Amino acid sequence: MVKLNKIYTRTGDKGQTGLGDGSRVAKHSIRVAAYGTVDEAGAVIGLARAEAENAGNAGPPDIGTSAEMLARIQNDLFDLGADLCTPERKDPKYPPLRISAQQVARLEDEIDAMNQALKPLDTFVLAGGSALSSWLHLGRTVVRRAERLIVELAGEESINPQAITYANRLSDHLFVMARYYNDKGKADVLWVPGKNR
Repeated sequence: MVKLNKIYTRTGDKGQTGLGDGSRVAKHSIRVAAYGTVDEAGAVIGLARAEAENAGNAGPPDIGTSAEMLARIQNDLFDLGADLCTPERKDPKYPPLRISAQQVARLEDEIDAMNQALKPLDTFVLAGGSALSSWLHLGRTVVRRAERLIVELAGEESINPQAITYANRLSDHLFVMARYYNDKGKADVLWVPGKNR
């Protein structure tokens, strides 16, 4: 378990940081960029969650409110960051926390539940509509950036494949959720190709 009794340690003053297994890497390494971007996504989800709590948005039956879904996602994103900050080793001293297939399946169940209330799209959706939907679209784009970095990391080192799957599914989830909380798609802002030419 993490214990933070002192916030600054000076150990990163020369541009390196410690990983979950105790090894040290440059702060600009792809691994640090990947889990740092996951952390950024969690911060955006925090803003969406605050908006959801203020709006009191109910969700489909059996999956909870928008704030409850976002609380689960925020926690999962910390799991994902912990997964990515701990390189895979044959004989780790402690079993590392890894994203699981069950966490991915939960996202899929929530996507399916929300998507049932939405009409199919025949064009792309622009970020906008409600404040909550706008934050969710921003979160989706940050998750996509994190996913690209995770895939890049996977090209260099062995990682948990569920990490990529979770990030991919989460961006889909946030897209569907943004539509669901835009009055079930009725308040979506749709792209009109070439509208202003």
